[in-house]
Amino acid sequence: MRHPPRSVLLAAACAAALVASAVVPVVSAQGATPACTVEYSVTHQWDGGFQGSVRITNNQPTLSSWRLAFDFADGQKVTQGWNAQWSQSGATVTAGNEGYNGSLGSGASVTAGFLASWSGSNTAPTVFRLNGTPCNVDSGPTPPPPTSGGTAPALHVAGNKLVDADGKEHRLLGVNRSGGEFMCVQGRGIWDGPVDDAAVEAIADWNADAVRIPLNEECWLGLSNIRPEYGGATYRAAVKDLVARVEAHGLTPVLDLHWSYGQYTGNSAGCSDVHATCQKPMPDKQYGPSFWASVAGTFKDDPAPVFDLFNEPYPDRATGSVTDAWKCWRDGGTCPGIPYEVAGMQDLVDSIRGAGVKNVIMAGGLAYSNDLSQWTAYRPSDPAGNLTAAYHVYNFNTCSTESCWNSTLAPVAAQVPLIAGEIGENTCSHAFVDQVMKWFDDRNLSYLGWTWNTWDCSSGPSLISAYDGTPTAYGTGLRDHLRALNP
Repeated sequence: MRHPPRSVLLAAACAAALVASAVVPVVSAQGATPACTVEYSVTHQWDGGFQGSVRITNNQPTLSSWRLAFDFADGQKVTQGWNAQWSQSGATVTAGNEGYNGSLGSGASVTAGFLASWSGSNTAPTVFRLNGTPCNVDSGPTPPPPTSGGTAPALHVAGNKLVDADGKEHRLLGVNRSGGEFMCVQGRGIWDGPVDDAAVEAIADWNADAVRIPLNEECWLGLSNIRPEYGGATYRAAVKDLVARVEAHGLTPVLDLHWSYGQYTGNSAGCSDVHATCQKPMPDKQYGPSFWASVAGTFKDDPAPVFDLFNEPYPDRATGSVTDAWKCWRDGGTCPGIPYEVAGMQDLVDSIRGAGVKNVIMAGGLAYSNDLSQWTAYRPSDPAGNLTAAYHVYNFNTCSTESCWNSTLAPVAAQVPLIAGEIGENTCSHAFVDQVMKWFDDRNLSYLGWTWNTWDCSSGPSLISAYDGTPTAYGTGLRDHLRALNP
């Protein structure tokens, strides 16, 4: 779902200057080993140019792939490099592994070099991130990963149903909790409104059993354009805390990649910014797989969260070919009409499974997840067998009638669990969502209302007018219906 208009207040990160030829020191205030260390050095320098190198040491569990990011402070430009795939966007330099050196074991190091131009000053970067994790700093004791300490079920797929550990059929019925996708990138915080225990309890009081939590790729990875107090380790800790509170109330957390990196200015573009400040047509290859590998690794020991691969793909708006759009959706790569390299649904599934987790995965189709007409033909392969189809529907969508649901959704629901990750209407009423819920109820399918935020329901489908759970006229329909389903 696109959001009501909001001001974008992006903050640029800055780094302290060091002498260019110096090796960046590794400092740990408490003596603990940093998650990763980077030694940056300038080996040769001449008028207008220099040769540099980075030595990366991984102190985390083995990485199947790696990507190092840092910022130049003085306008330096990388012209070529070796032993890594080098790229630069503005001040941000990225070095990603080659095919032959992607695996980086715990304690292992890799060195990569580059040539670059400079003028005036050649200050060395001091802030480095490996797969989004800050290097050369002691982040303090690592908190234990959240577990299903409450009553949140560990779900898996059985045929076309979601079932819990005892084999009992389970539906995801609840709400979206927007905020984590936009507040951080706008420099205004992490959540839009409270997410404390009382706020989560108010959601549970509607007899919801699931909360979808939209996330921002750049905030999770802590990229350089995100203010540090709202990104990286701070952002990840906030998400883990919310997930733990959601689970403690018996609710299933659904983690969704909502806003992502990649510049797109074509048909139906939400913004012209390369950064994750709006919905893009597809996830990007540069950071999307790293995002999901990191999220999956963070919740590796927690079977409760469900992973929603990408909010609302719309590669069909970028190309006139439906076949090309579905191929782009599944396989990614170079897609017609999309200028950045795309991560397909298969890439994201592989990133999650590569982290060693078997949690349930959701994959939405084309047309902002409203078109599932060829979902079964192009579905990605999931070695864990825990893949579900995600669907979004609003009263203004193309597929918003019972006849369309019967012809396109029912065949998908016959093969895999079908989850309507977003349902809603922009009328400040609930006549349309009542129809949606009936159709899904009749087939024992899942749905989540957009959204548990106190916006004006006429500018966006907002379920509540206060975070104590007071519903809007629109939200009354979902609240009363959930309470009737779960007395």
